[in-house]
Amino acid sequence: MNRRDFITLVGGAAFAPIAADAQQQVMPVIGYLSGASLRLLPNQIAAFRQALKESGFIEDQNVTIEYRWAESQFDLLPKLAAELVGRSVSVIVATGGDQSVLAAKAATATIPIVFTLGADPVKLGVVASLNRPGGNLTGISQFTTALEPKRLELLREVLPRAAIIALMVNPDRPDSGSQVRDVQAAAQAVGQQIIVLSANTESGIDAAFASLVQQRAGALLVASDSYFNRRREQFVALAAQYALPAIY
Repeated sequence: MNRRDFITLVGGAAFAPIAADAQQQVMPVIGYLSGASLRLLPNQIAAFRQALKESGFIEDQNVTIEYRWAESQFDLLPKLAAELVGRSVSVIVATGGDQSVLAAKAATATIPIVFTLGADPVKLGVVASLNRPGGNLTGISQFTTALEPKRLELLREVLPRAAIIALMVNPDRPDSGSQVRDVQAAAQAVGQQIIVLSANTESGIDAAFASLVQQRAGALLVASDSYFNRRREQFVALAAQYALPAIY
């Protein structure tokens, strides 16, 4: 074997593990950031994986998914988002509450972020506009918060004699102030008395319901919120316990 053949052989052998390692590194990594818990969202995760599969991406075969769950402890989201950025993920999926989207946005201005929101992403400062979001974020908004005045209207149609209607909001929600203002404006326009209660814990929700009875509220409007969604069984049970008409 001449020297040129020997160098070619040794060089190829030396490069082989490097090339193999490079192939392992090129597998894209998706960061999944959620304020919720996996145990509460098995169907959504299954649908997410199925949609990826239909697009040719199979978890642990040609794509890796790094999950970060805040378990409703929203103050953990900035740290979890930073972990995904440090992992050099290719894209971040931000869901499970508006706080997840804001944490992802604060963590990176370069990694693409795909989000789901219940609020108006423009009002929330997530995107510049609906038709030209700009920056590194895009996604879907369900605009559930925009329907709060409509829910008030439905309550009044069902319960026209309710002198007082209560609005319950989560003060930790970034746009809770906007929720309150929208409902108050709609109530003022039709002469409906509104009381506003805040709750962001299980015990706080219990206390809020007890307060509603003391204040003689005739109905309850539960504002849109991901944490409230995860406490829905508690809301249903308390509404039944106090025989309080509610929309949520």
